[in-house]
Amino acid sequence: MTYAVTVMTMFPEAFPGPLGVSLIGTAWREQHLWSLETVDIRDFSSDKRGFLDDTPAGGGPGQVMKADIIAAALDSFGPVDRPLLYMSARGRPLTQARVKHWAKAPGLIVLCGRFEGVDQRVLDARGFEEVAVGDAVLAGGEAAAMVAIEACVRLVPGVLGQAASLDEESFEDGLLEHPQYTRPRRFEGQDIPEVLLSGNHQVIRQWRHDMRLKTTREQRPDLWAAHLAKQQAKGD
Repeated sequence: MTYAVTVMTMFPEAFPGPLGVSLIGTAWREQHLWSLETVDIRDFSSDKRGFLDDTPAGGGPGQVMKADIIAAALDSFGPVDRPLLYMSARGRPLTQARVKHWAKAPGLIVLCGRFEGVDQRVLDARGFEEVAVGDAVLAGGEAAAMVAIEACVRLVPGVLGQAASLDEESFEDGLLEHPQYTRPRRFEGQDIPEVLLSGNHQVIRQWRHDMRLKTTREQRPDLWAAHLAKQQAKGD
């Protein structure tokens, strides 16, 4: 079954963007392992100029996307059997665990906000999950939507070709990935670590594991603390 992605946006011309290139693009255009549909939210505005926002209740700067227009756009799809994501800087962080959960669904429906955001009532009424791709504010949700979609689509069977390539990726077991090297053997005075040239696969596996621990400890203290807590819980 094709993994179906629908994006609700004011700027459908922003897509497919990077989703249309490399293996993910091939899986969409040629292999049809996943599909991409964009819906222009402005088409559901009753205003002849296509306006879909209004001033925030209680006052303040900017505009807010209207609940009735977002609801009309979503309800035009009929019954929804896919996770509903709203890309928002205040959302829960995008994590590999959430991505793996969404990748098992029939697909995604992703809402891209603009202005000061979306009327909270439609988010609550339709059951949107708010998702943040980082602790930063973007001008709109389109770039963030592409990140979430790519993270999910790459897990669809057949998209990347080699399932084994996913096994030691960052976050799969709570640790970051080990450093990678390739030819030439020496680059600007730096050599490939000798252990990787030894041909001893057991030693190489151990080195890579040790480097995953070291990298996680140095670059993501939060993940390292969670890893230690998990190991301690196993010991108990």
